[in-house]
Amino acid sequence: MGNRNEGEGNRTAAREYNADQQRFAQDKAKVKEQAEKAKQAVEGPEGEELKNAEKAGLKPGKH
Repeated sequence: MGNRNEGEGNRTAAREYNADQQRFAQDKAKVKEQAEKAKQAVEGPEGEELKNAEKAGLKPGKH
């Protein structure tokens, strides 16, 4: 089938993404490892920058 362009709402990409997310979530060791990395990042020197990015992401969009 190749790299057929499905446009917006690409069902193939959505299926692949969902399958990858499910595999990741089922691997509890990997989830715990990534959670620990995130915790260290927030508590470390980049924590302030991450918190500012979160605030910016929570602001309503400008239309």
